[in-house]
Amino acid sequence: MSPHAYEVYAVQYARSVRPVTDYYLGADPHDGSEPIFYYVWVLRRGSDVILIDTGFDAERARARKRDFLRCPIEALRALDIAPEDVGTVIITHLHYDHAGNMDKLPKARFVLQDEEMRFATGRYMRHGMIRAPFELSDVQLMVALNYAGRVDFVDGDSDLTEGVRLHHIPGHSLGLQAVTVQSEAGRLCLASDAAHFYANISRGAPFPIVADVARTLDGHEKVMQLARDRSRLIPGHDPAVAELFESIPGDDMIFDLTKPKG
Repeated sequence: MSPHAYEVYAVQYARSVRPVTDYYLGADPHDGSEPIFYYVWVLRRGSDVILIDTGFDAERARARKRDFLRCPIEALRALDIAPEDVGTVIITHLHYDHAGNMDKLPKARFVLQDEEMRFATGRYMRHGMIRAPFELSDVQLMVALNYAGRVDFVDGDSDLTEGVRLHHIPGHSLGLQAVTVQSEAGRLCLASDAAHFYANISRGAPFPIVADVARTLDGHEKVMQLARDRSRLIPGHDPAVAELFESIPGDDMIFDLTKPKG
């Protein structure tokens, strides 16, 4: 492996089956239901471990009626990563399925867009529809981590470290960020919820939980430009990821994003 390339993994920890109208703005109610997968992502280069998002726990799964498969933090042990080995956590946005479990990472520093903190703690949270995908306890914990000096804020597109770049892509949430990473397979774009599914982009139909529809559609274009090729784009929740990439030995829910099947 190149000394500058990262290993890149998608770790599935939960799933659900929901109506297609929950996934695509303007979808036909007669289209039935489809699965949605919940992932966190791992970047590793030597002893340097970067976790992207932190998932949710069993209690949150019960409250939100999701099928919880395992703790995403404990699942990292299949990669020989203990919670205390994680030095950096990129929080793509503060929705419940991306920002739980932060208290399980005792040594990590957290990286967040300025705009996401402003959004999650600001005036728009008075609206039930806007705050619905957030959990107050997660937002409060992020505030507490900031008071403890453990949050590194970025404002817009920014290099995190050599080979890893953050990209501010507002729309689904106003401070959402995607990540590009240099891997042995070339540059990958981990879109997070800039695109939940490949079909959000191909249909031109955003995921219906959205703060700004027009900027979400622009975000679809941006992640495609960043990836340069669909094969290097990793959407945030698509079961297709599990079909397109090889799982690691001993764990069929961790996918090596540098090893496409076939």
